[in-house]
Amino acid sequence: MIDNKLDEFVRKLKASAADNLKSVILYGSAATDEFHAKHSDLNILCIVGQADAAHLEALHPAVDWWIRRGQRPPLVFTVEELLRSADIFTIELLDMKSRHRILFGENLLAEILVPLHYHAIQVERELRAGWLRLRQAVLAAPKKPKTVLGLMGSSFSTFAALFRHALIALGEVPAETKREAIDRIAQFAAADPAGFQTILSLREGTISERNIDIEKTLSQYFAFVEAVTDRFDRQLETIK
Repeated sequence: MIDNKLDEFVRKLKASAADNLKSVILYGSAATDEFHAKHSDLNILCIVGQADAAHLEALHPAVDWWIRRGQRPPLVFTVEELLRSADIFTIELLDMKSRHRILFGENLLAEILVPLHYHAIQVERELRAGWLRLRQAVLAAPKKPKTVLGLMGSSFSTFAALFRHALIALGEVPAETKREAIDRIAQFAAADPAGFQTILSLREGTISERNIDIEKTLSQYFAFVEAVTDRFDRQLETIK
């Protein structure tokens, strides 16, 4: 079903962009065994020859079709833009390079060299920003179980990815799964991962909402983000 949708989207992109379309790449969890149709997005990277307004407009019919099927619009880059962005999108490009499937064209990601000395700085910034956003969300959210649960669910994938990248920045072998990343970063931070494990189990369908102590889980979830962010920040100070 998913492959049929992707094939149709690629066909429409090719018809819209013609020779300007160089490559279409599926990246993220959808290119791995961790894809869950209920929780995961189909993330698409389109690499084009030109990305001015006229060429973007040519893509509009295909992208509109994609959005109306509940998907996010694709990222659109030229090859040169992608090469020149490697120093500021280190997390994103490392993920794309390690977890992707070529849907059309050449594997232009192979040409991208990611400068790892910028990677740790981006991980630190994104962890800190994510923690602050979580604080704001907790303050603003109504104290309703579904709202609080949704808050954790909506931030889970971002934090799980950052935990994986924190391990990479620390010079460790990348975690293969979200659960592995959570467990290993918990050891590094000497923190209790129970809140994240609960949300992951909910996403995987191994527990139900009615079996979750939501207030306790939020407390654990919040404390874990704080502990990991603080420990990673302090560790980087010893490296800089």
